[in-house]
Amino acid sequence: MDNTSGVGVIDKVAAILEALAQRPLSLPALAESTKLPRPTAHRLAVALEHHGLVGRSDTGQFILGDQLRQWANPHLTWEAAADMVARELRDATGVSAQVYRRAGEQRLCIAAAEPLRGLRDTVPVGALLTMKAGSAAQVLAAWAPAEDRSLLLKGAAFTEAILSSVRKRGWAQSVAQREPGVASAAAPVRDAGGTVIGAISISGPADPLAKPTKTQIASLLAAAQQLESAIAA
Repeated sequence: MDNTSGVGVIDKVAAILEALAQRPLSLPALAESTKLPRPTAHRLAVALEHHGLVGRSDTGQFILGDQLRQWANPHLTWEAAADMVARELRDATGVSAQVYRRAGEQRLCIAAAEPLRGLRDTVPVGALLTMKAGSAAQVLAAWAPAEDRSLLLKGAAFTEAILSSVRKRGWAQSVAQREPGVASAAAPVRDAGGTVIGAISISGPADPLAKPTKTQIASLLAAAQQLESAIAA
């Protein structure tokens, strides 16, 4: 059966997407699988990556992009939406990105994305971290009910005055609170009713993230809004 449409570039794009639907592929493997010249496979894959139809794994292989998944299922689960947004935030800021939800006296990492190069702050998905230190902990505590917040403040590396500042500013920052040499910034994620149900953060070496750039903070706040929109759809 002839699978060609008569429009060459469409057939090549379809071949790339079909190949990546099977498994992540390096550029040489993608070219071999699609029978395309390597420069052509690279050019089309990068163009598709620009539109979110192709992405990159943490090892640099080509994978199907999050945009395809979002089109297929606009009502994304928390985890799928968080994974998509964390990857985009990592790409925008150049540092590690995570999404947390509170789990009692701890916080659960439900999504994480690490930069492909350079120093990183690795937090595996499923890790339980303290609610007593770190910018994400500050965010989750800052908008917790007052009675609950007072319990979280006992033995914490932050104070009520810091949490008040977080609420006014709209995002939190920490330097070497959770781990020596690590800095982070975090923003709240709200549900459709305005309740804070999670925190999205960027983290990495304290130098230079102790002083995040305006672009990094803008990207962080935009990612929080993007995640809110995704889970509310």
